[in-house]
Parts: sequence; C-alpha cells; structure tokens
Amino acid sequence: MKPDIEKLRKKYMNNPPEGTTSTDIRSMSDEALLDMDYFLNDDELDDDFGEDGFYIF
Repeated sequence: MKPDIEKLRKKYMNNPPEGTTSTDIRSMSDEALLDMDYFLNDDELDDDFGEDGFYIF
C-alpha cells in the first residue's frame, strides 16, 4: 500500500487542494493524506441511489 500512498502524495503535492501547500502535503501522515483524499473524492464514491426520489421495494 505504501507505493499507492506515495503516488497520492505526489499527486497532491503537484496540485495541492485549496487551503493547503505542497509543504503541508509533504508533512502529512499517511492516514491524514488518505482521509483528505477520501473527503475530496466523496462525491465520486456515491452510488446515486435514491437521488431521484423515494423508492419502495
């Protein structure tokens, strides 16, 4: 899993999210980096179930 975290770290160091700097990303723990990535991409993880209305099965 370590190589994936390093790829993620490089991704955010090259293009840091608003309010952070590449230095912040460099000093983040692996867990903090994964948490940040999760919350930044939370919309992509939704399955859109129930977005169009209420379903009764």
